[in-house]
Amino acid sequence: MAKVCAITKVGSMMGGRYSNATRATQYNPCGAIRKYPNLQKKRIYVPELKKTFVLTISTRALKTIQKNGAFATLKKAGLI
Repeated sequence: MAKVCAITKVGSMMGGRYSNATRATQYNPCGAIRKYPNLQKKRIYVPELKKTFVLTISTRALKTIQKNGAFATLKKAGLI
């Protein structure tokens, strides 16, 4: 299972580390680090369809579902 949100399509990103000790020397021995989104596996009930969907979504997508409704959000994402 990929670490990508089903609704917002947000995935992992590369980020850098830069310690305070290396700022003075302008040398960066710290490598890049991969940062993952906050994904949750949730069961979402859509009352219009009387169905339950199990999705891996980000917490931002959960807020979007609460604001706009499950049916509208899943339809816009192309999951229905």
